[in-house]
Amino acid sequence: MLKPYLVVFTVICLIFSSSAIYANPYNRNQAVPVEKVEFGQVSSVRNITEKQLVEDRNSGWKTFGGALIGGVIGHQFGGGSGQDVATVLGALLGAGVGNRYGDSSYYQELKLVEMMITLDSGEQVMVIQDFDQGMVFNVNDEVRVVYLQGYVRVDRQM
Repeated sequence: MLKPYLVVFTVICLIFSSSAIYANPYNRNQAVPVEKVEFGQVSSVRNITEKQLVEDRNSGWKTFGGALIGGVIGHQFGGGSGQDVATVLGALLGAGVGNRYGDSSYYQELKLVEMMITLDSGEQVMVIQDFDQGMVFNVNDEVRVVYLQGYVRVDRQM
């Protein structure tokens, strides 16, 4: 009697367990307000790599899904109170398996460039930003430092 609801519930859980979409600070062809622009010269450049742990945000759903499937499988065994015990044990084992093997965290290697910039005012700032093959910086390059809302971006001076 509950089996059609169980199938619908399982499908809904699978739909909501899809991966999340990550947003960038701004996208191509998007206008963003600029707080300040300063000009300067690159004093030093260093390419660095950094590993960042990307954690699985869906591990709770995977644990829940494992418990649900384990409970359904456990419910198929026994009868009376034995069936209830088998259902609970199946749900516990399924939750454990879903939690342990459902974790899809991984390390992502980021390529960054670290620049020390001497501004025209004489002040020095250090900026770390994503490495862009189309914009390689060298010492003594003339650059502009663009301050956006909460972000800083360096590019070549035009």
